[in-house]
Amino acid sequence: MMGKTNIYEFSQAKGVVVTGDIHGDFMQLVYKCCVQYGMTDTLIVVAGDCGFGFERLEYYEALYRKCNKRLSKTNNWLVFIRGNHDNPAYFNLQPVRHRRWMTLPDYSVVKACGHTILCIGGATSIDRQWRMSVREYHLPNLDEPLAPNVYWRDESPFFDEERLEMIDETCSIDTVVTHTSPSFCELSSHQGLHDWAMRDENLMDDVKYERKVMDAVHAHLHAKGHPLRYWYYGHFHQSWHAEIDGILFNMLDIMELRELR
Repeated sequence: MMGKTNIYEFSQAKGVVVTGDIHGDFMQLVYKCCVQYGMTDTLIVVAGDCGFGFERLEYYEALYRKCNKRLSKTNNWLVFIRGNHDNPAYFNLQPVRHRRWMTLPDYSVVKACGHTILCIGGATSIDRQWRMSVREYHLPNLDEPLAPNVYWRDESPFFDEERLEMIDETCSIDTVVTHTSPSFCELSSHQGLHDWAMRDENLMDDVKYERKVMDAVHAHLHAKGHPLRYWYYGHFHQSWHAEIDGILFNMLDIMELRELR
């Protein structure tokens, strides 16, 4: 890291791949990348809904120990962006930070293979009313921020103009990876959204807000002249891509891999 902007450089990487939601299937992702597809020297970016927070920290440390040998042998790295099904504390506090496996705070910048990638997490859980009603859910304990849970009230993305202005001074962003997307991208409606909204009076407004945050990020980068060429996101569990005003937007399905060229 350098200065006030969280910058992570992967100078040894020869390729960058972005994947959609993995929902806790960490070992499956490592197997898919390192064995099934035979990736080497590759930085793999998970675009949210990684699955951090449903278990205790020791669980994730044990997973890393199981995966580290394979990642090291293939010279691959995994970085994780916050989804709505992730405890934000795992990203803000970075208790998971290893050479080949780390969570990234929102508004981090990753540099690899000639790309400068802005990473911003967060979205809205459309089933949040159910999550708050299940037996396991409890209000976050400030003395134990990493306690297992099934829902986190601070799940939404946020617009941080101050952090963006610091990035303007140090980086030229050509790629963005987020969990949700700008409002002008697919999907226009998450599957089952309207059914859940009948039981959650603020849900539609909150879903619109998350997309407006991404709109604001897009507008800022455009206004500041960043050479933005690619935008990747997950969250919607479908696959789609389109070029809009010179930017190639990529929606990634669950565990879908797409190479950043």
